[in-house]
Amino acid sequence: MRDLVRRRVAAAASLTLVTGGLALAPSSSAEATTRHRQSVVSGDARFQVLSPTLIRTEYAPGGRFTDSGTFNVVGRDDFAPTRFTERISHGWLTIDTAAATLRYRVGSGPFTKDNLSVRLKAGHQSVLAEPWAGTGAPDCAPGALCEAEALALNGPSAATDHRDFTGRGFAAGFEGTGHALTFAVTPAAAETRQLTVRYANSTGGDGQNVTRTLTVTVDGAAAGTLRLPPTGNWDTWALASLPLELTAGRHEISLVRTASDSGNVNVDSLAVLAPGAAYPAPTPPAAQPCAFGAVCEADTGTPAGGARLADDHNGYSGDGFLAGLERTGAGVALTVTGVPRAGDYRVQLRYANGPAGNQPVQSRTVTVAANGGTPVPVVLPPTSGWDYWRTASVVVALKSGTNTVALGCPTDQSCNVNVDTVAVAAENAPLLAPHAPLGGYRRGLDNVNGGARTYGGLLYQDGWSLVDDSASAPHRAGVQDGYVFAYGQDYRRGLRELSTLTGPTKLLPKWAYGVWYSEYYDRTAAGFQDIVARFTTEGVPLDALVVDTDVKAPDRWNGWSIDPARIPDWNAFAAQLREQGVHTGLNIHPSILGSDPHFAGAQEIAKGKLQRTGCNGGADCYVFDFGDPDQLKAYFWLHDQMGADDLDFWWLDWCCDASRSTKAGVTGDAWINQQYADRTGFAFSRAYGSLQAGGYGNPGPAPTGPWADKRTTLHFTGDTISNWETLRYEVGYTPGESAATGLAAVSHDIGGHTGGLQEPGTEPGSTKLPDDLYARWVQMGTFQPIDRLHSNHSDRLPWQYGPAANASAKKFLKLRKKLQPYTYAAAAEATRTGTPIVRAMYLAYPGEQEAYATAGSQYLYGPDLLVAPVTTPGGTASTTVWFPPGNTWTDYFTGKRYAGGTTATITTTLDTMPVFVRSGAAKP
Repeated sequence: MRDLVRRRVAAAASLTLVTGGLALAPSSSAEATTRHRQSVVSGDARFQVLSPTLIRTEYAPGGRFTDSGTFNVVGRDDFAPTRFTERISHGWLTIDTAAATLRYRVGSGPFTKDNLSVRLKAGHQSVLAEPWAGTGAPDCAPGALCEAEALALNGPSAATDHRDFTGRGFAAGFEGTGHALTFAVTPAAAETRQLTVRYANSTGGDGQNVTRTLTVTVDGAAAGTLRLPPTGNWDTWALASLPLELTAGRHEISLVRTASDSGNVNVDSLAVLAPGAAYPAPTPPAAQPCAFGAVCEADTGTPAGGARLADDHNGYSGDGFLAGLERTGAGVALTVTGVPRAGDYRVQLRYANGPAGNQPVQSRTVTVAANGGTPVPVVLPPTSGWDYWRTASVVVALKSGTNTVALGCPTDQSCNVNVDTVAVAAENAPLLAPHAPLGGYRRGLDNVNGGARTYGGLLYQDGWSLVDDSASAPHRAGVQDGYVFAYGQDYRRGLRELSTLTGPTKLLPKWAYGVWYSEYYDRTAAGFQDIVARFTTEGVPLDALVVDTDVKAPDRWNGWSIDPARIPDWNAFAAQLREQGVHTGLNIHPSILGSDPHFAGAQEIAKGKLQRTGCNGGADCYVFDFGDPDQLKAYFWLHDQMGADDLDFWWLDWCCDASRSTKAGVTGDAWINQQYADRTGFAFSRAYGSLQAGGYGNPGPAPTGPWADKRTTLHFTGDTISNWETLRYEVGYTPGESAATGLAAVSHDIGGHTGGLQEPGTEPGSTKLPDDLYARWVQMGTFQPIDRLHSNHSDRLPWQYGPAANASAKKFLKLRKKLQPYTYAAAAEATRTGTPIVRAMYLAYPGEQEAYATAGSQYLYGPDLLVAPVTTPGGTASTTVWFPPGNTWTDYFTGKRYAGGTTATITTTLDTMPVFVRSGAAKP
């Protein structure tokens, strides 16, 4: 008893309340005290209550807490004081804001899933969040095979674009200095071990096919160099090993590309083995029980008939979802534990139902059987694609205690759905949401052909997320610094608080919300002027003209002069366009040839530090480290040499060159975009990472996250494939990116960039889209944050198409101009409140399952317009539209009204599209 009292006294003594740096004595451990103070310190842990739904969790060894902001976090002091209570009981610190309750085990060290949790409500669902679960270095048991894609990746990304990997993919890249893969191993005794890696090494992005190297570190200290000879190709895997001397206890081991390493390899898996031991085979995961009342991953049951774990779509929780439900006998059995008593219960299924092969999109049927009893059918209507999910339920009879619940396919034509989660709950229980991302982001959509992997950002369906800012904070070993958002189903509040914490999305000039023209096609000043004049003659508005790379000299890719044969006087050219109401931008590639007349000057300013790497401009190509002040100064000095003083913005087309930033605590994109915004008001560029974070076609997330870019950047999403599938993907991508990151200004190539469906064009060397695809893409662009006609040598002007497409494009480009005040007002609202211009349906209707299921096919444009772009071919198309409850919706073009809470099929020709005005709102 005496020891227990001593432990409680010690726990109470470790709690300190802090106001303005002044430490205050805590209240009694048994007493809850109301406080208006922002901070609670418990040993080396500090908790700052910024709002009832936002708590900073900071762990700093030695109590060396950080009060200064980071590149990400700029508004921590902009929240109003929040009333909360704190207490210590039985060794646990509890902080209660009424909206969220945080618990931390006093004196338990760094944050883990076991010592820190947050409870909140998401609608009617009670949610227990473990925000620090899964962070840090994952454990890899000695002797076991560990999949590389499941380890901590900094720079490399999980990929699946080669064959014969194990697990769910492989770690791709190691393309930049500092890129690393990290895991932890805990040997029981001091011993010699062997790190063995399964890898592929073929011709890399630098054009070389040579032995590559990575440095292996143990607890931050170099332990040797791993040599990785070439394999037959990228689909061929080999093993490489390195001996390690490990003491007993936990060690963090990293594979790092240092400045002296060559990287450019893929890693499939690894193992820490006894010397000479055979490389282990992958071990299939064992089935896991599903507790009554919990949300369980469908793929953790016992699969049958070809059912399997997959992760090739977005929006799922956990490691993936159950796929392969494609024939009779396919299914999964789950062991459900803890059923309180015999009776009727509701089995909840979160599923996606998209296009299956050549079959039409249709409702599908699965069966649910309990304990081998009669299967009960469940009809699952379509969702708006494989990335979008709905939860359905069915009542089944269960016995008390443990039950087997099996999902199955009654026929080969049934099922054909993906199942993410299963929950068994009381018959009147609310539908339970998993911790599944809503929306997602990626650096760009380059090479995207109908779909791509995205990464979760702020919003999750069960109402909480962790913005981990540890990598942006001043680097100290062992520091954890993260912000727990507990917005529940008030997703807009989460976005508002993200805006306050990390800065608001950039409000662009009003002209930017008009019509843009930009084509990768070699033109002269006279040619551009002819196009602008044709816009006027045809009565089509034009607000911005972007000049692509061919006007540069001496090299069209990365020359740092404007070719006088193409544009003799840029400033006169730009001034003449501005007199016609047209703003200008100029393409830049961040590299320079050694033969460029300005190279010597740039290298002198950079103090000789520009690196010759070879790039898209050729072998004699030098690139920049934007994080180095001298090289950054040289980079912008080159801009000044171009003589483009009369310019509205630069377009940093950072797609294919090797420039980067080594500045700590900030991604390369966020840092260079800030520099452009400081010069011209905003950056027009890619966002959220750097070219080296996963590569050009497979961008991955960076540890510092996507949080700063929205303050500076008009996000150019890159070079997509021109087909119906990509158009369909972009409908859901724009609201999803904004929901994940808070960035409102998203700009696609309207019409796609290249490839796909192309026909002979109207100009030498050009192509054009099918008329219906062009018209429908222009329609969607009318209701996007930025309406930018762009392509790679493919016609994007209305008069380059047939009569119906021409008339349609003109009509909608004029409508875009008419909507410009409405769009600008929505952009201003986004900056003010965090609610984006293009709004996913669940932002306004979080309690409606249809809002999640239809998020890939329709969205709100500003507060009052419901938009469902047509994404199917033909001069006439039918589009299914869900009308949210609580309002009547009036067709923008026909005036026909639709009751809220209903679904209708809307048929349109190229002359119109499904757009509806909320009742009570003025038609913009």
